[in-house]
Amino acid sequence: MSVSTLSNPYFVQFRDGAEAAAQRSGIKLTIADARNDASRQAAQIRSFTKQRVKAIILNPVDSDAVAPAVTMAGQAGIPVIAADRSVNGSEVTHTVTSNNVAGGKLGAKVLAKQLGGEGNVVVLQGTADTSVSRDRDRGFSDGIAAYPKIKVIARQPADFNRATGQRVMTNLMQRHPDITGVFASNDEMALGAIQALANRAGHQVKVVGFDGTPDGIKAVQGGTMAATVAQQPRLIGSRAVNDAIKAARGQVIANSVAVPIKLATKDNAQEFWTF
Repeated sequence: MSVSTLSNPYFVQFRDGAEAAAQRSGIKLTIADARNDASRQAAQIRSFTKQRVKAIILNPVDSDAVAPAVTMAGQAGIPVIAADRSVNGSEVTHTVTSNNVAGGKLGAKVLAKQLGGEGNVVVLQGTADTSVSRDRDRGFSDGIAAYPKIKVIARQPADFNRATGQRVMTNLMQRHPDITGVFASNDEMALGAIQALANRAGHQVKVVGFDGTPDGIKAVQGGTMAATVAQQPRLIGSRAVNDAIKAARGQVIANSVAVPIKLATKDNAQEFWTF
């Protein structure tokens, strides 16, 4: 399994779910950290292919750049399972993701409710070449269009990173002092935005994140984050391993599966402490 990065708490949970499933099934799971480097990840996939592994689970750094390595694995007869993010330009055996478009729409709906249907919103986008960033942004755009009194005044990538989110939010606040809402495509960027907003977070400015990480849930409980669209990374990791085992054994599996998402708010945040 090649994971885009293990410096993000979300993908640590994803890895933990995969490891637990592998242990239950009694199979050997080798995990490589791509460290958000598409070239490193392509080399990892090529190495797995040369080793003639039974199946490859791939969480892409870049949904486009990984395609040639995926094609090579497919030509070698090795099933490839895309997890959490899809692959563009090459066919995979199976994709396990959340419904990120629906999650973006849900984020728009809850932010609009927090704003009373009007205000000035900025969007912190994820890494540009990932399917999840595009899908969450598209879902949010579609959802927020239902609220004509809410204006999206800026969109800017912050690479799914907390420090980058803080820096980008600081710059946006200087250019747009009238911000009243933030939608971030993951909790790490949302937490960075909250650091930049300081005492404005949760009061003058409502922040909605995405992922449902432990730190994100803490921020929701503390009131600095209004809500987070919670994925189930452990379940995605576990499902990816189980489906990889089936594919390796020649069993027929569906082309894709969407793991359910949930909305975490202050009212129900305690339910998400299953980390």
